[in-house]
Amino acid sequence: MEIDQWRRDYLQGGLQREDLAGDPISQFRSWLEEVVKSNISDPSAMCLSTADASGQPSQRIVLLKGFDESGFVFFTNLKSQKAWDITANPQVSLLFPWHFLERQVIVRGVAEQVADAEADAYFSTRPRNSQIAAWASHQSDAIVSRQVLEEQFAACEKKFEGGAVPRPDFWGGYRVVPHAIEFWQGRASRLHDRFVYRTLEGGEWQVERLSP
Repeated sequence: MEIDQWRRDYLQGGLQREDLAGDPISQFRSWLEEVVKSNISDPSAMCLSTADASGQPSQRIVLLKGFDESGFVFFTNLKSQKAWDITANPQVSLLFPWHFLERQVIVRGVAEQVADAEADAYFSTRPRNSQIAAWASHQSDAIVSRQVLEEQFAACEKKFEGGAVPRPDFWGGYRVVPHAIEFWQGRASRLHDRFVYRTLEGGEWQVERLSP
C-alpha cells in the first residue's frame, strides 16, 4: 500500500470574500443546508477535540444538536471522558469534515454546560431506547463484557416500564461559545481557500483570509 501516493485535486469550487455572509453563524447555516441537501448520512456529525488537565488531547465524533448566535450545542454523559476534560479545560474545538463537498468548518471556543431546562427539553425528544441507554451506560468506564451492558439496559427497561424516562442528573449538554470559526474550501494544487471569523470586542466579527 503506497499511502504516500494517495492524493487527488480538489476541483468542486472556490470561496471568495464576497461569497461570505456577514457573520459565521449565517455562513455555517448556509453550508449546512447544502450538506443536508446532499443526503449524506449524519450531516450534523462533528469531531469534538478536548484536552485533559495534563494537556493530553482526545477526539471523538458527536452530533450537533443545535446552533445559533450563542454557540454550538451537543449532549453527553456528564461523567464521560469528554466531560472530565471540559471540567479541567473548557477550551475545545469542533471540526465538521465535509470532504464530499471538499469543505471543512473548524470552531474554536469555550464549552459551557447548558441549563437543566434545556437538557430536559432535548432529552424528552430522544427515542425511548436512547433515554434508557443514557441510564444504562456509565460512559467511558471499563466493563467486563457487552453482556454486562445489555443486562444494565434490561434492568433500566424494567425500572421505567410503564412510565416516562426522566433525564439522569449525570446527563446533560454543552454549548461551545466560539471565538473563531474557519471555513475551508479545497482548491486545485493545494491552494485552498481559508477564511476565519474572529470575535472582536462588542461582539463584532473580523474576517481574514489565511494562507493554505
